[in-house]
Amino acid sequence: MVRSSLSIKFKFLKLLPLITLFFISLNGNSVVNFTFFSVNIHYILIYYWTLRRPDSLGYGFIFLSGIISDVVFGLPLGINALSLLFIAAVAAYARTVTVRISLINDWISFIPALILANLIYFTSLYLSSYPVEYLYLLKNSISTFILYPVLWAVFSLILNLTKT
Repeated sequence: MVRSSLSIKFKFLKLLPLITLFFISLNGNSVVNFTFFSVNIHYILIYYWTLRRPDSLGYGFIFLSGIISDVVFGLPLGINALSLLFIAAVAAYARTVTVRISLINDWISFIPALILANLIYFTSLYLSSYPVEYLYLLKNSISTFILYPVLWAVFSLILNLTKT
């Protein structure tokens, strides 16, 4: 009985990234707004879990999460999905190149992921003739980059709890 309840807890913890991904997409809270800054949790979640445990978030789930976010936010279909897939692609590349796992390596490799995802996002919105607040998105990117170590620590704790 005890063993089965422990296995249920571990299976839930292994599914936690996927549950969180769809919760964020369906809730419309991929960008958490504080008084002075906002953080894109979606980007950090996808980057970390694609980098550390690629089997927990599949690319199909990431694409579906982006489509759901587009519908919730009222954006043209595929814009968030494409930027999220580019985040996952940079994380997959960083995973193959990285020799040693550390916060500094992950944090520095998160810079090109953010730049590429925002470039895709800006370009897609511009080509769709959709209004864009560039200053808001710049502040969002900087604060997302700065808050990455905090969520890295939280996700590392969850990852350590799932290892048995």
